[in-house]
Amino acid sequence: MITVSDLTLKFSEKPLFKDVNLKFIKGNCYGIIGANGAGKSTFLKVLSGEQECDSGEVSISPGERMAKLSQDHFAYDSYSVKETVMMGFPKLYQLGKEKDAIYEKPDFSEEDGIKAAEMEAEFGELGGYEAENQIEQMLSGLGLEEEYHDKNMADLDEGQKVRVLLAQALFGNPDILLLDEPTNGLDLESISWLENFLIEFPNIVIVVSHDRHFLNAVCTYVCDIDYGRITQFTGNYDFWYQMSQIMQKQAKDEKKKREDKIAELKTFIQRFASNVSKAGQASSRKKVLEKLELEELPVTSRKFPYVHFQGERDIGNFVLTAEKLCSHDTDGTVLLDNFSLTIHPGEKVAFVGMEHNAITSFFDIVAEAKKAESGSYTWGQTTKHVYMGRDNSEYFTNDLNITEWLKQYSPEQDDAYVRGFLGRMLFTGDESLKPVKVLSGGEKVRCMLSKLMLSGANVLILDDPTNHLDLESIESLNGGLVRFTGVVLFSSHDHEFISTIANRIVEITPRGIIDRMMPFDDYLKDAQVKVLRKEYYAGTGKKIRI
Repeated sequence: MITVSDLTLKFSEKPLFKDVNLKFIKGNCYGIIGANGAGKSTFLKVLSGEQECDSGEVSISPGERMAKLSQDHFAYDSYSVKETVMMGFPKLYQLGKEKDAIYEKPDFSEEDGIKAAEMEAEFGELGGYEAENQIEQMLSGLGLEEEYHDKNMADLDEGQKVRVLLAQALFGNPDILLLDEPTNGLDLESISWLENFLIEFPNIVIVVSHDRHFLNAVCTYVCDIDYGRITQFTGNYDFWYQMSQIMQKQAKDEKKKREDKIAELKTFIQRFASNVSKAGQASSRKKVLEKLELEELPVTSRKFPYVHFQGERDIGNFVLTAEKLCSHDTDGTVLLDNFSLTIHPGEKVAFVGMEHNAITSFFDIVAEAKKAESGSYTWGQTTKHVYMGRDNSEYFTNDLNITEWLKQYSPEQDDAYVRGFLGRMLFTGDESLKPVKVLSGGEKVRCMLSKLMLSGANVLILDDPTNHLDLESIESLNGGLVRFTGVVLFSSHDHEFISTIANRIVEITPRGIIDRMMPFDDYLKDAQVKVLRKEYYAGTGKKIRI
C-alpha cells in the first residue's frame, strides 16, 4: 500500500498541488489524469522518490518493491535486451550475477560450492529459472520479434527500446508499478496485450496516459489533478468524465447563484446606504457582499483548443484512386506491393495494423511527399488535400515566432486575425510570439492543426495525429474530425479515436489488405476479418491479439 499524507509541492512559489491525501491499495489500477503541466509525471516522481516534496510524506508498506517505466531510452545501450529486462528485478538480477561470478572463479572451493547452492535455492524461489521464458513471452507480447531478443539495446530503434523498457518495468511481478505514458510507441496489438496484462495484474498500478480506451480498460480509480489538488474517483475514465460534467454544472450553477446574490446585494446597498432607517441593513449586506466576493471559485487548469475543419468546396463523386503502388524501405523491405485502393466521398478511413511504415509510405506518396517506385494515383478535380505526417520537425527549424510561422499558411495576413486564431489553439498573449524552434511536441502538433484548419482542404491525411497531445486536445481533435464533412485518411494507436471517427477500416498486412466498410469495434469482432488476419499474418512472426 502507498499512503500520501498532506503532500504539497510548489514550483516558483505556486502550489502544483496542495494538502494531498490519498491511498493506493493492492489489486487496483489508478489512472492519473490532468492537463499538460498539471503535474502528472511530477506526481509519479514524488511517489518513486525521484522528486522531493515541500511538505507531507509518501509511505510505502515495508518490503514492497516498486518498479517504474524508464524514460531514458539510452541508459541501457551497453546491455543486451534480455539483460535489460532482467534488471527490472534488481534483486534477482544481482543474485544471478553473483552466482555466475562464483562459478567462474578459477579456485572454486568447497565453501564456494555451499554458497553457490544457497544462491541457487534463492534464485529458484525468486523465479530465476523461469525468468528467460517469461522475458521472451513478455517481449513477444509487446510486439518485439524474437530476432531482437538477443541483440544489444544499442542496435534497437526508439520504438523497440520503448517495448523493452516497458517489459523491464513489468518483469518480476513488482508490488507497485508506476507507468508514465506506457502506450506511447505501441501499436494497437501491443496495447491490447498490455491492457490484458494489467487487468490480471494483482498488485498496485499507477498509470499516466492520454489513451482514453486504455484508461477505461484498466483503471478501477481515477486521480484527477486540477484546481491545485488531486481528487480520487472510483471507476474508469468514462465514469470520471460523467462525474466531472455534473460537478462542473454544479459549480456553474453555484457561480450563477452567487453572481445573482451579489447583484441583489449591490442594488440594495446602493439604494439604501443613505437611508437612515435602512443603514443597518445596508451595512449588514455589505459585509455579506465582501465575503461573497472574496470566495472566488477555483480556476480549472484544463483548456480545450478549438478544432474545426471546413473545406472551401464540396467534394464531387471522385476522390482518390491508387493503382498498383510499389514502395520499399531504405533497407529494401517491401512496404507496398501492387497496392490499389479507391476512396469515395463521405469516407473517414482508418488505416490500422502492424505495418506502420507501409501506412506512412502510402500517405507520403498520395500527399506528394515522396514518389512511388511504380504505380499511379489520381486525385479528383474537386479535392484539395492537406497532410500532417508523423514527423513534422522539418517545419520548425526556422527562426520565426508562432505568429510569423502561421502567417505563411494563412489567407488573411492581418496579425490580429492570426493571433486570434492562435488564441483559440491555446497560444494566448505573448505565447504567440514564442520561437517555433523551442516548442514542445504538443505545441508543434497544435501549430500543425492550425495550419490544416486554415488550408480549406476537403481531404485530410493524418498520420498518428494524437501523438504528443493531452487528453483535452485529443478530445477537441476527435470532435473536430467527427463533425468534418469532408474525407479523412488517418492512422492512430488510439482505440477510442478510431472507433468514434472511422466508417471504413483498411488494414495493410504482409500478404495483402483487408478492407471493410464498418466501424472499428465491429471490424475487431468480424469473423471473416479474424480468419483473413490469421491467414495474412501466418508465418510472419507477428502475433495477432485483437
